[in-house]
Amino acid sequence: MKTIKTRLGSLLLIGAACLLGHVPAFAGAAAHQIDMEIDDQPGYTPSPEEENLVGPYERQIVFFRTTEQPGTIVVHTADRYLYLVQPNNRAIRYGIGVGRDGFQWAGIKNIIRKQEWPDWRPPPEMIQRQPYLPRFMAGGPGNPMGARALYIGGTVYRIHGTNQPQTIGHAVSSGCFRLVNGDVIDLYGRVPVGTKIVVKQAADPE
Repeated sequence: MKTIKTRLGSLLLIGAACLLGHVPAFAGAAAHQIDMEIDDQPGYTPSPEEENLVGPYERQIVFFRTTEQPGTIVVHTADRYLYLVQPNNRAIRYGIGVGRDGFQWAGIKNIIRKQEWPDWRPPPEMIQRQPYLPRFMAGGPGNPMGARALYIGGTVYRIHGTNQPQTIGHAVSSGCFRLVNGDVIDLYGRVPVGTKIVVKQAADPE
């Protein structure tokens, strides 16, 4: 009986991470759209061991032939990788979580805003559906938005951290791209506002 109650309690904590933290005022009506995640637990703080990715999703320098200029972000949704293009046919490759089926997208955009430890404010529509969610969660280690957020212009999507590192490599979001906190901090420090981002649904040749 105690196990059942514990499992039910865990289910009630499942929330949404790729939501609206501090959304720029110029985002207009799009700022009220809901981008709901399915595998997040607000308030959970992962251990350093959990955030230490090992294997193909570990941050690494890889060979990457592309016509894009160094400094461009290229996302291959199908492969669950984000590439930061470097000179001489190289890129820094990060493992990511991507949009679940029906919520993936492709296009060419730019990073319009960056924020450290973004706050989380579920919009009214989400509170109505999930009244157990907190109305506000300040930025911090247990925040589903993670350590950093990079806002993608012309969309309600972000590249952001996560407090659920086990979701890296999976299709879990409604269009945002998530990295473990160490990786999103690394990426955040390398790219300025205005950075071009190319999102591909399939890992097509460059």
